Amino acid sequence: MKEKFLGVDVCKQNYEQLTSSLLNDIEQNKKSFIVAINPEKIMKAQEDQSLKELLNKADYQIPDGIGIIIASKLKGGQIRERVTGIDMMLTLCGAAASHGKKIFLYGAKPGIADKAKIKLEERFPGIQIVGVINGYEKDERLIEQTINEADPDIIFVAKGSPAQEYWILDHMNRLAPKVYQGVGGSFDVISGRINRAPELFQKLGMEWFYRLMKEPWRWKRQLLLPKFLIKVLRD
Repeated sequence: MKEKFLGVDVCKQNYEQLTSSLLNDIEQNKKSFIVAINPEKIMKAQEDQSLKELLNKADYQIPDGIGIIIASKLKGGQIRERVTGIDMMLTLCGAAASHGKKIFLYGAKPGIADKAKIKLEERFPGIQIVGVINGYEKDERLIEQTINEADPDIIFVAKGSPAQEYWILDHMNRLAPKVYQGVGGSFDVISGRINRAPELFQKLGMEWFYRLMKEPWRWKRQLLLPKFLIKVLRD
């Protein structure tokens, strides 16, 4: 159930379908790796074969970007719903609370993951967040030992992309969790350190425009979207 854009796979499933598949993976003792895909990553992958291979090694490539939806429509595909990294994380947190699955938070600056843990526990009563490590910890043996002793089912890794995805691929075979997701700056948003775009912008798929208004120096990055769509049509 995937479509391909410029050599990069993207899943068709929505939040409910993905959550069902991931819970089943946990029950089947199968390890799964989630990566968020947007036009910027796909365009970078055109010049970086190792990045393209990394993205395609994931079990679930979620369509995190309105450009993916537009590209799918232009190519006659079936992807009609964005699945953002932070909302996939929150959806999994809700499912974990309902199904008794344990979660670990790894990454971000010292103190941020701890605050995110508190916020998640307030939002999802009964959620089991069994461990937290900040992204500045350098002792790999300590990191692995702490995660394995906590024995979580799901781990969210916030180290920035693609560093977090490379870390996941390098470590997942030695770690206890079954589900691995790189979540970028999601801990910062959940903790309250950074404000997310207002809900209207989220629903319209225009969080990029909100960020552009707040950070106008990002305008060059936004030029990637039309370049991406033209390249997809030519492909």
